[in-house]
Amino acid sequence: MALDPFGDRVRYARLLAIHRDFHALIAPLYAAPSLAALIPDLAARARLAAIEQDAADLHLTLASPPSPRFVAGVAPDRGTALGWLYVAEGSSLGAAILLKAAMTLGLGPSFGARHLAGHAGGRARHWRDFTAAVDAIALSADEEERAVAGAREAFDAVAARVRRDAP
Repeated sequence: MALDPFGDRVRYARLLAIHRDFHALIAPLYAAPSLAALIPDLAARARLAAIEQDAADLHLTLASPPSPRFVAGVAPDRGTALGWLYVAEGSSLGAAILLKAAMTLGLGPSFGARHLAGHAGGRARHWRDFTAAVDAIALSADEEERAVAGAREAFDAVAARVRRDAP
């Protein structure tokens, strides 16, 4: 919040770039057949396209995104991938607060802040559906450790990206 992302649209553009960079890192996960078999609505949860549309709404030209953390077409390590997805999906709960703040800038679920919009069935239900699917996956102790490490790696990636924009 030190970046004051809702101070004006220029500052919001920085937040949008941070979100785009994070979702670019994980985009291949949402298309991974091995993960879709475990989380049936996974592809529909992807937010990168919505973020890119938000940038287009605001006539923003974002710098090139980072290379994805995961390789498209290659089955990701299940534990690590689930850790990253847990962070990404969990962020949708906090997005409700961000959406309200974005609305003060004239943005909303159909213009400029669609990636912050909640699921039609509700944020809480969407989260519970995700966690139920993840909880149903039998992970080995090693996979659980990699899931925790993956979640930490995801948080660290966002924190590093935020520091890059810090004043």
